[in-house]
Amino acid sequence: MNNNINNYHNGENSNGKLDFTTKLSYGIGTLGQSMAGNMTAIFMLTFFTNVAGISPGLAGAILLIGKVWDAVNDPLIGWLSDQTKSLRWGRRLSWIVYGTIPFALFRFLQWLVPSFNQNQNSNVGLLFWYYVVIGIIAEALFTAVSLPYGAMTPELTQDYDERTSLNSFRFTFSIIGEISSLILVQIIFSHPIFTNLQIKNQYLLLAGIFSVVTIICLYWCVWQTRDRLLLFEKQHIHNQELEHIPFTEQLKNLWDNKPFLFVIIIFLCSWLGANITATIFPYFVIYLMKLPPSHIPQLMIVVQVTALIMLYCWSYLSKEYGRKSVYFLGIGIWIIASFGIFFLQPQQMYVTYLLCVMVGCGLSTAYLIPWSMITDVIDLDELNHGQRREGIFYGFVVFLQKLVLALGIFLVSYGLEISGFQAGTGETLIVQPESALLGIRLVISPLTMIFLILGLLVNYFYPLTREIHAEIMLQLKERHHQDNV
Repeated sequence: MNNNINNYHNGENSNGKLDFTTKLSYGIGTLGQSMAGNMTAIFMLTFFTNVAGISPGLAGAILLIGKVWDAVNDPLIGWLSDQTKSLRWGRRLSWIVYGTIPFALFRFLQWLVPSFNQNQNSNVGLLFWYYVVIGIIAEALFTAVSLPYGAMTPELTQDYDERTSLNSFRFTFSIIGEISSLILVQIIFSHPIFTNLQIKNQYLLLAGIFSVVTIICLYWCVWQTRDRLLLFEKQHIHNQELEHIPFTEQLKNLWDNKPFLFVIIIFLCSWLGANITATIFPYFVIYLMKLPPSHIPQLMIVVQVTALIMLYCWSYLSKEYGRKSVYFLGIGIWIIASFGIFFLQPQQMYVTYLLCVMVGCGLSTAYLIPWSMITDVIDLDELNHGQRREGIFYGFVVFLQKLVLALGIFLVSYGLEISGFQAGTGETLIVQPESALLGIRLVISPLTMIFLILGLLVNYFYPLTREIHAEIMLQLKERHHQDNV
């Protein structure tokens, strides 16, 4: 038998369990991405409307254009990463090595507020095009880094439960990154050392910190996982190089994988609910709860700390009861919380914190379960088509995710526009009309609940259980054994 079989178990014991260092190093890779991404998800629309002085409609259009372009290039970059050949860095790490620094730079440039013209109306028009161009480049570079990073998961381990565990580490650091970003936002928005800065410079300082952390964490992940990923490619990929499947045919083949269609819908419903909530949350805190902006990170920290704690609870329960049951329970708690949020009043702070805890319980399942399902679907695809195609699967999932999220964010911003929301420049807080307040309340509660309920319904019919996956892996193991004899 080929000696690569033995070499492949470096970082993995005889039971197929990954060592702690491998899991830790992989998880660290998402820390900086999460910090920068959390700031973008929560504050960018608010930054455009309340700091740069751009109307909600134009601000939503900026985000829509960037996300649509980003979505379009996802399957292509995923396919290209599958086809990449590099003896030094392999299929996935090559993209991370060369894309990380440009990505961090353009993420930083998204938080500048250039002054192109003394006339405010003319300057807003030029700012619109500045943010469109920078956003398109930044989102493309984000795909070039984050998509290959995500596609590493099924290559690091083929064990069903270890993939859930590996994703637990990944999203542990994702949540730690989100919590850290909120703590830093809290410090820079409220500490006397930084309060003398203009608010636009506070945002810029935060962006600079997050960009540096992104670079450090991704290169650490590359350094620590390189050998293991190269061994995987040597064992699993060299037998697949004889047959070339065109890009269009590979996209078509995705639709033959029925469990993948279920995962797509579950994934999109989970993250659409999460991102709509995150986008509208600052408006809810400021205008409906009547709290200062410094309370935004405080409440979000409660959500994320709860999600971090529950991540390991859900991971343990998924081994006992399965992923479908865990998803149902977590999202069910989140739906109850969303219903309660609709009726919140400014004086109900204890209830507010309780509902944030409940949202965190559900959010952790949205992190953990859909991503773990994707890894198993990829194994089924290998069984059916004889190739490892992590890149195009992750690319297509992220394509749909970004496309729908872009539309969701645009609809949120457009809803604010038609409800009469008034933009500002960060100097004074503008009193909003009742119609705008109602629009914010409808988005954060009923709209979010619709997507979460749809995700639960699709999850109920998801067909790929632990037992079926074990059969798939047994057949793949026999095939690999025959190929390496």
